[in-house]
Amino acid sequence: MGRSARRRAGTVVPVAGPNREASRFHLNQSLVLGIFGLLGVIPCVGWVWAVFVAVWWCMGLTGAIRGVERPVPVLGGIRILL
Repeated sequence: MGRSARRRAGTVVPVAGPNREASRFHLNQSLVLGIFGLLGVIPCVGWVWAVFVAVWWCMGLTGAIRGVERPVPVLGGIRILL
């Protein structure tokens, strides 16, 4: 799955949900992962980082689908949307 497809899926799932607070939580998680995922362009270290971000993104997506508000590891405490 390409980066643009992951970004779209990470945005569509929270926006389509019926609960606005949960939608905001999951959208924030997706934005944080998307921004920090940009560090994956750095050779070697960035590529390892990109693998972690992809795993965390999958964890966040499955949590959003199940309706569980659990922050992703390491980056979950960062808030972009208030």
